[in-house]
Amino acid sequence: MLEKKYQNGFLSRGEKVIPVLLFLMAAVSVVTTIGIVLTLIVETFTFFKQISIAEFLTKKDWYPFSKTDASYGVLPLLVGTLKITLIASITAVPIGLAVAIYLSEYASERVRKLMKPILEVLAGVPTIVYGFFALTFVTPLLRAIFPSLEMFNAVSPGIVVGMMIIPMIVSLSEDALSSVPDSVRQGALALGATKWEMTWRVAFPAALSGIMASIVLAISRAIGETMIVSIAGGSTPTASLDLTTSLQTMTSYIVQVSTGDAGFGTTIYYSIYAVGFTLFLFTLAMNMLAQRISRRFREEY
Repeated sequence: MLEKKYQNGFLSRGEKVIPVLLFLMAAVSVVTTIGIVLTLIVETFTFFKQISIAEFLTKKDWYPFSKTDASYGVLPLLVGTLKITLIASITAVPIGLAVAIYLSEYASERVRKLMKPILEVLAGVPTIVYGFFALTFVTPLLRAIFPSLEMFNAVSPGIVVGMMIIPMIVSLSEDALSSVPDSVRQGALALGATKWEMTWRVAFPAALSGIMASIVLAISRAIGETMIVSIAGGSTPTASLDLTTSLQTMTSYIVQVSTGDAGFGTTIYYSIYAVGFTLFLFTLAMNMLAQRISRRFREEY
């Protein structure tokens, strides 16, 4: 009787403590996010006290290290980031969707068990390894085909960033396709649809919300990639659309300054927060777009 009473008392105290612990764990992520955003905002305002917002947004030159005529127009960094993201998307989206459809609709259980771990390994490879792979293997391979391609360019890191985000698209899209009820598939097949028609006209539209969300999140990941573009893309900020020349992205500029090229409290130092805040707005917009797309295309079964 006493033992039962003790157990009931212990369980009662545990039920009161567990919600508090779970709340504290959830609050850590919220507080961390608020701290990051506040830091970016405060330091970015410090930068804009020295450099006008109009110059930052409209000027087409980015030469922060110039001692005679420093320029802080963010456009070259934006163009560099978008070039990498575009190439990565062209590389990753078709391959990722094709692999996801194959794993979900065509692959046997044995093949699925073999390919899943391989994709997980790709997702776990450090990005600095991808960067050296782009510089020492992909770039020489591309230069053998296109001699006009410079050693540092947009194509090589863009392709490798695409390879890096393929596992994300595959995993999330395959989960979305697998969540479509088998009864829907069987109904389409019973009406005379072929395997491909069932996949493309029934299963794919039903999973479209998850598929679109996976693509947008993967693109968001490509926008924020750092080490691959820092190693293989170069450090030449330019607003040119030429993909064969060196470039600099927002993340690679932050890496350049963070390695000690600028003293604490200087305009160059605070510029990394302005660039970081711009990057934060981009990724926030992409995440919000992913949620909006997910709600817009969600199908209920």
